[in-house]
Amino acid sequence: MAEAIELKAWSRGRTGTGGARAIRREGRIPGIVYGGNDEPLNIALETKEVSKQIQTGHFQSTVYMLDMDGTKIRAIPRDVQVDPVRDFPIHVDFLRLAKNAEIDVDVPVHFLNEGASPGLKRGGVLNVVRHEISLRCPADKIPESIEIDLTGMDIGESIHISAVTLPEGAVPTITDRDFTVATIAGRVAEDTGEEEEEGAEEAAEEEEAEESKE
Repeated sequence: MAEAIELKAWSRGRTGTGGARAIRREGRIPGIVYGGNDEPLNIALETKEVSKQIQTGHFQSTVYMLDMDGTKIRAIPRDVQVDPVRDFPIHVDFLRLAKNAEIDVDVPVHFLNEGASPGLKRGGVLNVVRHEISLRCPADKIPESIEIDLTGMDIGESIHISAVTLPEGAVPTITDRDFTVATIAGRVAEDTGEEEEEGAEEAAEEEEAEESKE
């Protein structure tokens, strides 16, 4: 497991709209650290460093060590507010992490060996129902991604969460059903206009409908 990434932070006394604007004029982003047994702490961070971390694509699933004049605070981003016009971060919320803490994170899904899937070779389509899976896992063992092997998958077959190998200590936050992650659906036949394996696509649509109700 990689060590927590260090971010330089400063305490800020002035809050509110005026205080936030003053922080941004200094090239910094206002933020807050909350959670645990301590009071919420208003902080400021370097805009360039935060933007760089956001561009990695997994900012909100990465543990950081906030360095405030030698005082270290272990935390994870929980929310990022973005300027609606210029699309750059204007505020960040961090959650303090105690030792042995467990948290809920959304982890991206990566599919491997598409060339070894008979269904895809025959013209099928990988229908991804979930591009991310929500997991509860130790804060020190947050996976960067979940890998799913498509070897041997044929048209009409589905991949459910029960068939996915998860990292040690990680469990899905959805526990009431064996939800679908992806299916191998058939394409519409060019000559006959008939669609192969409609059931696969229907299963995916039903899964998406279930998600909209949560």
